[in-house]
Order: sequence, then structure tokens, then C-alpha cells
Amino acid sequence: MNFSSKLLENAVNEVSQLPGIGKRSALRLVLHLLKRPKEQTTYLANALQSLRNDIKHCINCHNISDVAICEICTNKKRNSELICVVEDIRDVMAIENTAQFQGLYHVLGGKISPIEGVGPHNLTIESLIKKVKEGNVKEIIFALSSTMEGDTTNFYIFKNIEKFNIKISAIARGVAVGDEIEYADEITLGRSIINRIPFENSLKV
Repeated sequence: MNFSSKLLENAVNEVSQLPGIGKRSALRLVLHLLKRPKEQTTYLANALQSLRNDIKHCINCHNISDVAICEICTNKKRNSELICVVEDIRDVMAIENTAQFQGLYHVLGGKISPIEGVGPHNLTIESLIKKVKEGNVKEIIFALSSTMEGDTTNFYIFKNIEKFNIKISAIARGVAVGDEIEYADEITLGRSIINRIPFENSLKV
């Protein structure tokens, strides 16, 4: 791809590094920004810069937040004894959209995947185990995607907390095997939360 401007080429190269964006799509987006009022591009640049500089992770659940402890964790109406374990913020948003879950979350920040070099130490598993050890949790719900990596992560956490006197469950298989949580429709996902099953039973599926 030949560019008439080095500035244009640099912008396209940066945008094309985003997931699912190739060089042609990046060029289309950059040219679109050039056609828009200058202040719109400034707003976008400022929003991205603020995102990188000011974003935080909740010290309790590790969800992305604007403050030290996120709004979900500080909500007194939520059941702090019930924790739903998810991969990232997209899964939190998907489950919250169902309006069927009133507990708290624990965001792992990924799934165990030896092929990608992601081990338990790369995730927030230790802080989850610590919560369980402290004795304030009555139930853990596994809500990771039904993939090999998701099942491996579930099983690893299960083996580390099964000795504690808590209920361990998994969302029902209303979400098809191999599906990502974030893409499940709200009704199916909501029913999967309500009809969750003991985790030991999910190992037999």
C-alpha cells in the first residue's frame, strides 16, 4: 500500500494494530477522521489518552473502574457472599445486562492457556483464593466460556478451593460449548445464571 503522506501512513499503521482491523479498514477509518471536524478527532484522542492514564482496576474484584473500588463492589444491595468468576469486563457487562445476578464479581483477566504462555500466576486467581480463605464467601459461580481454556481454569480454581466449606457452581450449559460468554444473548445467559449447577456435575457433562 503506497501512501502519499508519511503522517497518513503512520496513523494507518497504528490503527491497523487493533484486533480485527486490517490495513484497508484502518485507512478507511483514518480517512473518515480526516473528513470529520477537527475537534472530533481531538475528543477521540483525549478520550484515549485519559483511558490510558486514568483507568484503574478495582482493588476488590479487578474490574475496570474509574475509582479504587468499583460501583458494583460498593453497592450495599449486592450480595457480597456470592461471587461470579469471569474472564474480563466484557463478561461482567454481559451478565449485568441480564439483571439476573445480584452478587459480586471476580475478574481473572484471562484464562489459563499454556499455548499462549498464560499460567495461573498471570491471572488474579491468588486473590480469589484469598477471599475464600477469609471465610466471607458462601458461593463461587464459574462463568467462564465453555472452551478448553475456560474449563481448565475452572478446574484449577476448583482444586484450590474445594477443601473450603463453600458452594461451588457453574452456569448451566444454556450457553453452547465453545461459546464466549460476551456473545450469548441476554435471555440465555440470564437463565444459565439462574439455573446454575454444582461444579462437580459440570465435570460429567
